[in-house]
Amino acid sequence: MIVCSCNAITDRDIHAAIDWMRASDPQTIITPGKVYRALGKTPDCGGCMSLFLSSMRQNDNLEVPAELRGLKENRIRRKG
Repeated sequence: MIVCSCNAITDRDIHAAIDWMRASDPQTIITPGKVYRALGKTPDCGGCMSLFLSSMRQNDNLEVPAELRGLKENRIRRKG
Protein backbone atom coordinates (compact mmCIF):
# COMPACT_ATOMS: atom_id res chain seq x y z
CA MET A 1 0.00 0.00 0.00
CA ILE A 2 1.27 3.49 -0.83
CA VAL A 3 1.84 5.42 2.41
CA CYS A 4 3.57 8.53 1.06
CA SER A 5 2.34 9.50 -2.39
CA CYS A 6 4.78 12.43 -2.66
CA ASN A 7 7.73 10.02 -2.50
CA ALA A 8 6.00 6.79 -3.61
CA ILE A 9 6.87 5.07 -0.32
CA THR A 10 4.98 1.89 0.48
CA ASP A 11 4.40 0.15 3.79
CA ARG A 12 6.78 -2.56 2.53
CA ASP A 13 9.48 0.09 1.99
CA ILE A 14 8.99 1.34 5.55
CA HIS A 15 9.23 -2.17 7.03
CA ALA A 16 12.29 -3.01 4.94
CA ALA A 17 14.03 0.19 6.10
CA ILE A 18 13.21 -0.50 9.76
CA ASP A 19 14.40 -4.11 9.50
CA TRP A 20 17.62 -2.99 7.80
CA MET A 21 18.30 -0.29 10.41
CA ARG A 22 17.70 -2.68 13.30
CA ALA A 23 19.97 -5.31 11.74
CA SER A 24 22.67 -2.69 11.12
CA ASP A 25 22.53 -1.20 14.62
CA PRO A 26 20.51 -3.03 17.27
CA GLN A 27 20.70 -0.03 19.62
CA THR A 28 19.47 2.66 17.24
CA ILE A 29 16.36 4.71 17.91
CA ILE A 30 14.31 4.54 14.72
CA THR A 31 12.45 7.72 13.76
CA PRO A 32 10.42 8.70 10.69
CA GLY A 33 13.29 10.94 9.58
CA LYS A 34 15.74 8.05 9.74
CA VAL A 35 13.35 5.89 7.71
CA TYR A 36 13.11 8.59 5.04
CA ARG A 37 16.91 8.93 4.94
CA ALA A 38 17.36 5.14 4.75
CA LEU A 39 15.08 5.18 1.71
CA GLY A 40 17.01 8.07 0.15
CA LYS A 41 13.99 10.38 0.42
CA THR A 42 13.00 13.52 2.28
CA PRO A 43 9.56 14.34 3.71
CA ASP A 44 7.52 16.69 1.56
CA CYS A 45 4.02 17.81 2.57
CA GLY A 46 3.63 15.76 5.79
CA GLY A 47 0.11 14.66 4.89
CA CYS A 48 1.14 11.02 5.22
CA MET A 49 2.67 11.29 8.69
CA SER A 50 -0.17 9.64 10.63
CA LEU A 51 -0.28 6.71 8.19
CA PHE A 52 3.54 6.63 8.07
CA LEU A 53 3.72 6.36 11.88
CA SER A 54 0.95 3.77 11.94
CA SER A 55 2.88 1.67 9.43
CA MET A 56 6.06 2.04 11.49
CA ARG A 57 4.30 0.95 14.69
CA GLN A 58 3.24 -2.31 13.04
CA ASN A 59 6.87 -3.43 12.80
CA ASP A 60 8.20 -5.48 15.73
CA ASN A 61 11.73 -4.15 15.11
CA LEU A 62 10.65 -0.60 15.93
CA GLU A 63 10.81 -1.28 19.65
CA VAL A 64 13.26 0.81 21.66
CA PRO A 65 16.20 -1.36 22.73
CA ALA A 66 15.85 -2.58 26.33
CA GLU A 67 19.04 -0.88 27.52
CA LEU A 68 17.73 2.50 26.33
CA ARG A 69 14.25 2.27 27.89
CA GLY A 70 13.56 4.41 30.92
CA LEU A 71 16.62 6.64 30.57
CA LYS A 72 14.62 9.82 31.15
CA GLU A 73 12.93 8.44 34.27
CA ASN A 74 16.28 7.28 35.66
CA ARG A 75 17.81 10.70 35.05
CA ILE A 76 14.92 12.46 36.80
CA ARG A 77 15.17 10.12 39.82
CA ARG A 78 18.90 10.80 40.13
CA LYS A 79 18.36 14.57 40.09
CA GLY A 80 15.51 14.43 42.65
